[in-house]
Amino acid sequence: MHRSALRRLLLLLFVALATPTAVLVWQALSEMKWEALHRHRLLAEELATRIDQAAAKLIAGEERRPFTDFSFLNVVGSGGSANLLQRSSLAAWPPVAPIAGTLGYFQIDAAGRFSTPYLPPDHERAARYGLSAQESEQRLALSLRIHHILRQNRLVAASPVAAQEGRALEPEAAAPTMPKAAAPARSKSERSPEPETALVQSQAAFDRLASAPKRSQQRSVAVPSQGIARLEELKLEQPFADADAPQASSREKLATGAGAAASRVRKERGQLPDPVVDLADEAGDWPSRIPVRSFESELDRYRFSRLEDGHFVLFRNVWRDGQRYIQGILLAQQPFLQGLAGGLFQPSLLALMSDLMVAYQGDLQQLFGSGERYDYLSSREMQGTLLYRTALSAPFDDIDLLFSVRQLPPGAGSGVIIWSAALLFVVLCGGLLMLYRLGLSQIELARQQQEFVSAVSHELKTPLTSIRMYGEMLMKGWVEEQRRERYYRYIFDEGERLSRLIENVLRFARMDRGEQRLELVEYRFGGLLEEIRPKLAAQAEQAGYTLRLSCEEQAQGALLRVDADALTQVLINLVDNALKFSVGCARREVELGCRSLDRDRLRLWVRDYGPGVPRDQRRKIFAMFYRSEDEMTRETRGTGIGLALVERLMRAMHGSVGVVERDPGAEFQLDLQRR
Repeated sequence: MHRSALRRLLLLLFVALATPTAVLVWQALSEMKWEALHRHRLLAEELATRIDQAAAKLIAGEERRPFTDFSFLNVVGSGGSANLLQRSSLAAWPPVAPIAGTLGYFQIDAAGRFSTPYLPPDHERAARYGLSAQESEQRLALSLRIHHILRQNRLVAASPVAAQEGRALEPEAAAPTMPKAAAPARSKSERSPEPETALVQSQAAFDRLASAPKRSQQRSVAVPSQGIARLEELKLEQPFADADAPQASSREKLATGAGAAASRVRKERGQLPDPVVDLADEAGDWPSRIPVRSFESELDRYRFSRLEDGHFVLFRNVWRDGQRYIQGILLAQQPFLQGLAGGLFQPSLLALMSDLMVAYQGDLQQLFGSGERYDYLSSREMQGTLLYRTALSAPFDDIDLLFSVRQLPPGAGSGVIIWSAALLFVVLCGGLLMLYRLGLSQIELARQQQEFVSAVSHELKTPLTSIRMYGEMLMKGWVEEQRRERYYRYIFDEGERLSRLIENVLRFARMDRGEQRLELVEYRFGGLLEEIRPKLAAQAEQAGYTLRLSCEEQAQGALLRVDADALTQVLINLVDNALKFSVGCARREVELGCRSLDRDRLRLWVRDYGPGVPRDQRRKIFAMFYRSEDEMTRETRGTGIGLALVERLMRAMHGSVGVVERDPGAEFQLDLQRR
């Protein structure tokens, strides 16, 4: 098998394993994403319910507020000597309002006169009511500010008549009185509507505000945005569109029923000071008995609307003595929405990964949780996945809460899946890489084995052919007498070479199978060297070389624990290698030397004076079957196992072998342990 075929096979295996694994991981992460979406949707539903309940609680408190609270003064007690005059709860200074963003309370009577609970009936004599000049100016400024905002939105007359002229702000000062028995006898359904010409301009403006088309009536009409953007322009994915459809229809039903809910009235009895009495003159005698007028009033539910300049207004109709009054609360948009929704959303867990968009009749008014100023955002930047959308209860049913998520945090399960997938990917890649390297090594080993078989065949065939030829010539007497000795010597040398080759192959095979067991015996190195030297000298002489011995006397006396045959084989292989690779060199000599490195080690070396060993091949030459020359073009003989056998034998004798560069040639160094 070639390398390209191995790569294609492993690549196919990788694709076959990685594809289904990736699909499974993707599916698992998708399921966990949906689970996280549902979990955060439940959180959004719970938070929306809390916001709606908080809004309902606020509006319920305002619904319970009596008609008389919108006057500067009212009466405590139920008649007789218990009638005490006091300031209204809304007349407290500085103003305290339960609804965030409240700019102030106001009232418009049947004649269209504007008043607030912050000013007494005659504010020019405010000192008689216990007000300092500074406080009186602040109260007047607040009243004028409320009037200015309402006037800009064409909800009141051009000037605050009651405030500027110093006349009483109480309704009795301008409205004709009716018999007390007449008021409770008439219900709202029994009252005939006033002619259009009888309605003052201010009350007619609030009627137009109350009759503005709702969201359900605006869907088929292209309405320009009065906020940041229209909800239709937002690019939000809606995975829960089917689940939100029934809620949308229920919101429409609630909006339809809001009108009926608003038509319900609450009746109450109230008391106010008799407008005939000059309260400023009597102020110094508080608390005292004062004439009061009792009456019954019918209060509609509050309605909620947005003004042209962006302010919100809560207002209700109050019927008293057959005349209509409008009482309301003016709200600043951003503080109101912050107090209504942002105050509950921002400390919650949802704020960490999602946004809350607050819309009025389809217009996006404010965005919480994005970390950016909402007034700089555009509809293109508001992208994500819509978690949940709902409308608040009446009278805030035109306010939509939209929870969108930009990026869900990874859950605990997703972390396990991702780490498992990463580990599986690393194991898969590492395993395939190991298989690839193992395959390459096997391919290379197979190639080397083929070259080894070819080399062994060549190394055996060549000397055998020569031996047979010379033997046949000698046997048939074709050789002259003076040449016979040379032929005999040649046959002997080739036989010796064949013996060494066969011994190398057999010893290497035994070591490769783990069958070779060396017998380590203690020798004095000098005596062992005397036994090995003649064999090495004869080997060098046969090749036309000289063996030069360079050994220290101290080293010759060293004691070594080695296998004599193995050490002989090692030195023969190194000398044979030196002879093969120094053919043609000018200095035909092989050096054998020894010296003591320290008390524990002895070094032997075999040096030739040939071309040396390239640096990039010094670690490879001890590998099995490795040859530095191509098998087809090589000029040196050998099988490629000589140096590999040297390395294994030295390791078996607890020694090591290495090669260093010399000029010229190369030097193979053997390090052995001393006894």
